[in-house]
Amino acid sequence: MGMPLELNTMIVTKGREERLEENLFVLEKEGYRLYPIDIPIDIRKTIDADSSGTARITKVEWGGTVTRITYELISLYSPN
Repeated sequence: MGMPLELNTMIVTKGREERLEENLFVLEKEGYRLYPIDIPIDIRKTIDADSSGTARITKVEWGGTVTRITYELISLYSPN
């Protein structure tokens, strides 16, 4: 039996991110997802929205059919 895995090249928050520190956030997504670590990638509120900034993922955790990512916001294009 295989494990479903999604490969993502951007972070889509849908407004569910939690701030840990000033520029450090955590986001939990349903399913198992694989993200590039330690390289800048786009961050968006929805998949169809314009990019709202650039982030660098520092940690990816899988467990209980969810993926939890910790990322650092590098640049913000618009606060809204």
